[in-house]
Amino acid sequence: MRYAENDQMPSTGRAPLRDLAQAQHKLIGSAVDTSVLASDAAYRAVLAREFSSVTPENVMKWQLVEPQRGVFDYTAADSLVQFAREHDQVVRGHTLVWHNQVPRWLTEAAFTTPELADILHEHILQEVAHFRGNINAWDVVNEPVNDDGTWRDTIWLRALGPDYVGLAFRWAQAADPQAWLYLNDFNVESIGPKSDAMYALVQDLLARGTPVHGVGLQAHLAIELEFPSTLRQNLERFAALGVHVAITEADVRIPLPPTPAKLAIQAEYFARLLQACLEVRQCVSFTVWGFTDAHSWVPRAFAGQGAGTPFDEQLQPKPAYVALSVVLRATVSP
Repeated sequence: MRYAENDQMPSTGRAPLRDLAQAQHKLIGSAVDTSVLASDAAYRAVLAREFSSVTPENVMKWQLVEPQRGVFDYTAADSLVQFAREHDQVVRGHTLVWHNQVPRWLTEAAFTTPELADILHEHILQEVAHFRGNINAWDVVNEPVNDDGTWRDTIWLRALGPDYVGLAFRWAQAADPQAWLYLNDFNVESIGPKSDAMYALVQDLLARGTPVHGVGLQAHLAIELEFPSTLRQNLERFAALGVHVAITEADVRIPLPPTPAKLAIQAEYFARLLQACLEVRQCVSFTVWGFTDAHSWVPRAFAGQGAGTPFDEQLQPKPAYVALSVVLRATVSP
């Protein structure tokens, strides 16, 4: 189905996405720019109305919460937690262990292997404990695998070997036994070398008794690239391991400027992403990586591309929004 620019757009009387998703027993969420959340009432209104889950875009990452060793700043993250509480939303924590956005004091010093293990342990325990009871799910380890299926070279892999992943999950569970703990990565939507490696990693972790509760597929897509046609099968095989699955960072970038034809393809991609999640019972949530083009990361990361979200720069719903709404209304949950 194509969703054209002149398709019916939502009015104030139409059910928001969160209500439609609740009827399907799913969470629907968005990444949040907390600086905009603090300054833009219209942004806050759309976020509260449309989404049942929120993910901090940056403010729970290590670089921001501990800019100096032993000096913690959770101010912005706490404000998002409070917003979620006030608007009956859950919070997805993002992210505890990642190779990017780590503080300079960590990367520029010469720590020994035991010191690095202690530092990582303390970071996870401190941050997870701070938010204990307020986080629905954590992206515990983010992007551990290369596209060819090999381990990504990180400070943690060099210091601790592959066991750093299992340690991170065990430490996170110790700090908050109630939170769902996820492994999260990009380019794992299709069945292939990278998703195969993720699948094998999850199998191994579960066999060792590691508390892995879910797998997050980021789903950063582009209309010039083929849609991941094996997405549903991939979700199903992970779910068959006994874990939850989730679409965690969905966007669909297009070459600028947007045109009705490009927006129609984008809408179709969003619809197919959501449809695949709805058809897998263990797919518990669908999150877009920012809901408005006004504050999307895409133009900064991909030259000449953008407009990757369901709302335009004026916070007006695009055909992609219509597509998400249509799919939620039409699909019967398994």
